[in-house]
Amino acid sequence: MAVTVLAAGSLPWRRRRGRLEVALVHRPRYDDWSWAKGKLDPGEAFPAAAARETLEETGLRVRLGHPLPTTTYTIAQRGTPAVKEVRYWAAEVTGGDGGLVHEVDEVVWLEVEVAADRLSYAHDRAQLQELVAVDRRGTLSTWPLAIVRHAKARSRSKWQREDALRPLDDAGRAQAQDLVPVLGAYGISRLVTSPSTRANDTLAPYATASGGRLRSKPGLSEEGHTQHPGKARHHVEQLLERGVPAAVCSHGPVLPDLVACLLQRVDPTFAPGLVARSVAEDVLDHGMAKGEVLLAHVIGTGEDARVIAVERHHPRDRA
Repeated sequence: MAVTVLAAGSLPWRRRRGRLEVALVHRPRYDDWSWAKGKLDPGEAFPAAAARETLEETGLRVRLGHPLPTTTYTIAQRGTPAVKEVRYWAAEVTGGDGGLVHEVDEVVWLEVEVAADRLSYAHDRAQLQELVAVDRRGTLSTWPLAIVRHAKARSRSKWQREDALRPLDDAGRAQAQDLVPVLGAYGISRLVTSPSTRANDTLAPYATASGGRLRSKPGLSEEGHTQHPGKARHHVEQLLERGVPAAVCSHGPVLPDLVACLLQRVDPTFAPGLVARSVAEDVLDHGMAKGEVLLAHVIGTGEDARVIAVERHHPRDRA
């Protein structure tokens, strides 16, 4: 069986004088023009790698947006054929000085027609074609709303105190740390959580790393959801009203209400919307793993908010 090499990258985009432009990189080692991308580090999640590699190869900090087609092709890995799988996202630039520090000697911003001609590989054109199609639909500029199930916690049966105080176990604390680069890749800035210790501590490492503030909402706890079932959906609706990159952390019994709220906003009028609906329905049918992230890409706010794509990011398998 061929070895699979996992990689991730992005298509940074911007508008200049009303024209859509994308950033390409030139690698002197191969004398080629392609998208910023690179291999995953051990245990690294795809979106985290995409944002990291984009920064390393372009000097630009980006916020990942609409997912783009995955590319799969054959490479030589230590003299043996291997399959390389690269996942991509559209990406908006949020900062960085553009300094080149990693395998690249030139970054250029080109209008999409020129970029299509400049690309060295035919398989890189699929991402550009999708980005252009998304832009024509008016859904290229999105904001993220993440639903997070709290990480692994100590066993209920072995915890003698109030359940709301039950903390994460060692695996859960590691999962919480793993969430930091994933949420960071999407530029999450608003953090809403159940006040239960295990939920609060799931987002706490990201709050520390990003300088964000945890906002505790009793309606997102198991106890609060039992007493006031409508509160959890209300918190998601408030986030849809605000329209800022956000994450909400809660518990297994509460998640169906949160996901159902997003499902009602899925735009079914084009293919990504149909995929998003399928993903959300699978979550409703089978639930989410502890430490898992359901990431919705949203356009608009309030009553006009529509989910146009959904991703699931599973936690690393930790004993």
